[in-house]
Amino acid sequence: MTIRLSRATLPSFPSQISVPNYSPKQLKPGIVHIGVGNFHRAHQAVYLDQLFRLGKSLDWALVGTGVMPGDRVMGQILAQQDYLTTVVEQSAAGYKATVTGSMIDFFPPGDPTNIERLADPSIRIVSLTVTEGGYFINPATGEFDPDQPALKQDVANPETPTTAFGLILAGLHTRLERGIAPFTVMSCDNLLHNGNVTRNAVVGLAEMQDSKLAAWVEREVAFPNGMVDRITPFTSDRERTILREEFGIEDGWPVFCENYIQWVLEDHFPLGRPELETVGVTFVPDVTPYEHMKLRILNAGHASIAYVGALLDQHFVHEAMAHPLICRYLEKLETEEILPSVPPVPNTDLQAYLKLILERFANPKIGDTIARLCFDGSNRQPKFVLPSTRDRLQAGASVTGLALESALWCRYWGGLSEGGKDMQPEDSQADRLRTLAERSKTEPLAFLELQDIFGDLSESKAFQQSFQNALQQLWQHGTANTLQRYLDDQL
Repeated sequence: MTIRLSRATLPSFPSQISVPNYSPKQLKPGIVHIGVGNFHRAHQAVYLDQLFRLGKSLDWALVGTGVMPGDRVMGQILAQQDYLTTVVEQSAAGYKATVTGSMIDFFPPGDPTNIERLADPSIRIVSLTVTEGGYFINPATGEFDPDQPALKQDVANPETPTTAFGLILAGLHTRLERGIAPFTVMSCDNLLHNGNVTRNAVVGLAEMQDSKLAAWVEREVAFPNGMVDRITPFTSDRERTILREEFGIEDGWPVFCENYIQWVLEDHFPLGRPELETVGVTFVPDVTPYEHMKLRILNAGHASIAYVGALLDQHFVHEAMAHPLICRYLEKLETEEILPSVPPVPNTDLQAYLKLILERFANPKIGDTIARLCFDGSNRQPKFVLPSTRDRLQAGASVTGLALESALWCRYWGGLSEGGKDMQPEDSQADRLRTLAERSKTEPLAFLELQDIFGDLSESKAFQQSFQNALQQLWQHGTANTLQRYLDDQL
């Protein structure tokens, strides 16, 4: 018999499941979070739950919201279980389940009261997790792109925003009009200088509406940069079944994640913040070195095994890490081309960090999928992989492995896997990617016409040569043979 998650059923939960020792009546809202998906609930919400269990910062509870249709569904599910979430940490030793209660409310997309909720003086932080592709960035330039239809819609209808930044700006504008100090805006997405990127999006949108408003946001609103880290797969029936069979719990949208977690933040919160340092968050003057380390080693590492894993018919990430060619390729690429492009990080051994990353990728309990890593590469490649490529070329160093990664991405869009399976790629630019990948079979450099992704790399003769050579090898000799050539320094 299973127990459905709710406040009323918590007393009957098995003893091995950790449940909140605080009640929602003890909490007061302090943070609105936009995008309450799996990563947020495995990361920020977990840190706050740990803090509340210590009886600290009880006036910093979460209120969730969103701007996407899926956010509405998530809100409905969470409301049915009193905004509780079962978080299952997975290590080689087994599973550990915790019920978090740091969220106390949710307001759905399009709710006319949303702006009023942001204008409430009790809300001192608005945080967001909207994925790497949700910031309206031109991938080639890295700059805010105002020519997006959704942004133009928000400019035309500022009181009914449809984007996260339109909602944030509407809340800030209302606070300005009422003489209420602005909340801090805190990005929790995997982006280099994510606070600066968020500032550019909010200020850029404000400039499209009102230059005075834009100047006020630029001058008065804090946008701290932060590095976030926890491998968190999508929730599927697999995870729901494990939760039922291992713990006897029914949760409409549980979160499964690794047992590793990290958060590094710049300490810039004019209206105050929770005492997160108490539960392991690191506050630093400049988060840049940590961002470079994580994005280039972990996120680029994920990208590096994604497409080769799909081509070699691997389903789970840990399966790919057990494949001798894939694992050796990743280690060689990281050691020879990625690590040398990472600036020094305070009190951190990069080789030891890489070793930890490889161990995390190989964790068989997580059940992370290759398909998740492949998703939306057009937004991920410019942020995670290509910066290392660019730095290597500027230093006059080889980019054989990094060009191979780009070629594997192209080959991935070229149709079937090596085993004849439809890889079902998903991307915001799927049609362009598929068309150019098909052309690349006879015109190897066609894929580099994606200048909005590759930028100046499209014109680099050194990169062109390495990319063309790798892609031709992939088309002519197959993925496994090409990887072996790379490992043998014959590519």
